[in-house]
Amino acid sequence: MKVTFLGTGTSQGVPIIACDCAVCRSSDSRDKRLRSSILIENEGETFVIDTGPDFRQQMLRKGVKRLDAVIYTHEHRDHIAGLDDLRAFNFVMKRPIDIYADRLVQEAIRNREYPYIFSKEQYPGIPEIKLHLIGKEPFKVGKTTFIPIEVMHYKLPVLAFRINNFTYITDANFIAEQEQEKIKGSEIIVLNALRREHHISHFSLQESIALVNTWNPKSAYLTHISHQLGKHADVEKELPSSIRLAYDGLVLEI
Repeated sequence: MKVTFLGTGTSQGVPIIACDCAVCRSSDSRDKRLRSSILIENEGETFVIDTGPDFRQQMLRKGVKRLDAVIYTHEHRDHIAGLDDLRAFNFVMKRPIDIYADRLVQEAIRNREYPYIFSKEQYPGIPEIKLHLIGKEPFKVGKTTFIPIEVMHYKLPVLAFRINNFTYITDANFIAEQEQEKIKGSEIIVLNALRREHHISHFSLQESIALVNTWNPKSAYLTHISHQLGKHADVEKELPSSIRLAYDGLVLEI
């Protein structure tokens, strides 16, 4: 299985519009972060977790020609705002795109963000999608099994996912013990780390490091990073050897 980080930034990305801080002015390509998303290639099939506002740019940058399904973590716009651009894959693949999402995400797609997709009078060229409801049980997308893990993003339930020995967690600031049991034993874990200071809905850098240490994976990568965390090169020097900052374009062979 191959995992590519399409984006590793928080809701505003990095650099932030009109910001003149050292991180936003950095010339290091690793400090240029689109909104968080990953591409998974497994058993000849291609999936994306989340389609944020940068989805079109991410697909073009990576040169993705086929997309078998999208799996959503939650309904915030920095994770679903690119759904309309799925219509390009409709045109190429000549079929609807499978969408896997929980009830809250499906309600947001149907009623708030993309009601025109479900209108009785279909405008030509709108995205064609097929919704699949995610519950608490493992589910298969093609040949790949996803284990949903419920984490909390302040008061909003968000789904993380485990695939074999790889676990991807974004937008979390609390994970119940019973859900952590699903994470333990993962060889590679991706976890959000927004900034150094405490945040109401995201893990801080130290909180993320502490959690990773309790799970003790072979390696961990931090994502959903804001400009407040600091320059990539500087933060990397502070991290334990088994924990790295993810960056856009990073590829993991699992």
